[in-house]
Amino acid sequence: MLWINPSFRPISSSFFVYQSDILEADPELIASKASETFGKDGPLLVVASGRDTISVASSVKRLAPDHVFTIQIQHPRSHLSRFDLVISPHHDYYPLTPEGKKQIPWFLRGWITPRQPPRKNVVLTLGALHQVDSDALRCAASAWHDELASLCKPLLVVNIGGPIRHCRYGADLAKQLTASLMNVISTCGSVRISFSRRTPKQVSEILVGEFHNHPKVYIWDGQDPNPHMGHLAWADAFVITADSVSMLSEACSTGKPVYVIGAERCTWKFAYFHKCLQERGMVRPFTGEENIAKTWTYPPLQDTREAAEHVIRALAERGWNLQP
Repeated sequence: MLWINPSFRPISSSFFVYQSDILEADPELIASKASETFGKDGPLLVVASGRDTISVASSVKRLAPDHVFTIQIQHPRSHLSRFDLVISPHHDYYPLTPEGKKQIPWFLRGWITPRQPPRKNVVLTLGALHQVDSDALRCAASAWHDELASLCKPLLVVNIGGPIRHCRYGADLAKQLTASLMNVISTCGSVRISFSRRTPKQVSEILVGEFHNHPKVYIWDGQDPNPHMGHLAWADAFVITADSVSMLSEACSTGKPVYVIGAERCTWKFAYFHKCLQERGMVRPFTGEENIAKTWTYPPLQDTREAAEHVIRALAERGWNLQP
């Protein structure tokens, strides 16, 4: 299997993954190798993610159509027939919904992809693909046992991203989050706060200034090891800023309560994504009136596993299968 992605992240713990530098990826060489090894090893599974990989993956498919199976992660904004399988978030098709059409002048709709309903070779997911599954959570629970198991319960994990074009915020949201956390902290045993690389300094400074001496609160300093997987495994509930599809997708794969702050600031397909999560009972708005000790459950999001099952079925239709 060849994994082409500018930033390495395997789509499934059940797949063997090889990382290739996208700037040095040679479609002709990859296609040639696939043809040479086909008789012995079968087809080469090419998984590409991100817009920079589209031309490479589609070229490999064109050069060795009978010896490769190409999978493009995220909508490629080009002809879908250039790939064997496309795995795309459902909210990428928001422009085709009644709400999406109202927001787009008719003369611009042809320029906004996707322009047509999903084809047979398109697999739609609710959220982003990631490596968090039951096996990964068990491993993380074991790895972080000594540090997190003894924390007072319930453990509330707060993950803060950063503003994006269609979900803007700054100090105002940080102050809102701070006030809401202060309101619920009496119902928490422990609170652990993490910032991402996108978090604006003014946002992190507000929260650090308020909570750095609080006895219940730990703020990750950004140094390795990253406790993210441990937090997913040991948390009893999450508060996550609305900008991050990935962090929300990972948290919703745990089946634990996920509170979102800032969803009302999201527009376009990001607002649609939040609507879908709420309709499935996976997330609720974080208001500051919650009792974190009170919980709820829902079927965990399993987009990665379901996408992998689609890949296996599509390969089987060709008479191919994945080697363990």
